Amino acid sequence: MQQISRMLMKLFQRARLEKPGQVDRRAAEFTLSLLVAMYDRSGTGYVKTRSAAAALISLSGDTLLAKYRAFFQFYAVPDGRATLITRSALRSLLTDLNQIPAIVGEGCTRSCVEIAIHDCFHGVLNAAIVEEKFLSWLRSEPAVLLWLPTCYRLSATEMVSHQARCR
Repeated sequence: MQQISRMLMKLFQRARLEKPGQVDRRAAEFTLSLLVAMYDRSGTGYVKTRSAAAALISLSGDTLLAKYRAFFQFYAVPDGRATLITRSALRSLLTDLNQIPAIVGEGCTRSCVEIAIHDCFHGVLNAAIVEEKFLSWLRSEPAVLLWLPTCYRLSATEMVSHQARCR
């Protein structure tokens, strides 16, 4: 957690420089507390870096496609000429991401993760899939991750301004 804490402090320090007055001084502390609540419920003092990265990616202001590509990069494994995501890696990703809605009591069961994995690998004979298949599956908005595009759309509309006047 010390490594993640240092990284968060650097990240938010840079964000404060880029957007003065828009980043709370305690943002790193708050974010670390959220990560601990999601990924260290037993109080071991240990949070997997990859899990923390998945949460930060999903909560970032980046586009959905950029988030999906980043998930692939963090969870996929190189296999000769290609980089692939296995069922096991997808299970880890979905389990990690499921901790985000779970923190507010909206997580799904392990069986919905397994259903999602089966859906993603439907018709696939190999033990792993390439990035395009993974991205295509994510673009179909699987139920287990429906909260992610929904949150993205909500945050994207925060900055929308209409020049219409109402009476």
